Amino acid sequence: MPAGDGQASAEQRPPIVINAQYVKDFSFEAPTAPAIFPQLQRQQPDINVKVDVQARALDVANSFYEVLLQISSECKVGDDVAFVVELTYGGVFTLNVRPEDVRPVLLIECPRLLFPFARHVVATATMNGGFMPLMLGPIDFVNLYQSQAAEAQGGSEPVTLV
Repeated sequence: MPAGDGQASAEQRPPIVINAQYVKDFSFEAPTAPAIFPQLQRQQPDINVKVDVQARALDVANSFYEVLLQISSECKVGDDVAFVVELTYGGVFTLNVRPEDVRPVLLIECPRLLFPFARHVVATATMNGGFMPLMLGPIDFVNLYQSQAAEAQGGSEPVTLV
């Protein structure tokens, strides 16, 4: 095909292009510092992490989408909160995929690309807050997507794709 053929150029485009990445919202609190530090030396903390993924169309005609990876974590020692960190890390993506693949790509592949950067923000913030860096383990975004889809079918919260 000639180089100027629109179909050939569309086929040569990558399936996912990251146009931008950014911290959309961020909060770190250490409400019991410095009193919590000696407790952390004596007792293993309890750390809970929650992850959510949301996506919305910015410009469907040009296949622009925003994906938000939301991570929240609370670290407690006994009944005392050591720290709370909440991060919404966003990305703007251009997709070149079949229409039936848009939803899974937005809710699986795009957050998978954002995760290492969001993980770094969380680890750096907790370390700068005087704690050991919170190193988030790998996240199975396929399982998260399937769980959200099952909840949506069961009448719970819908999978967010606006």
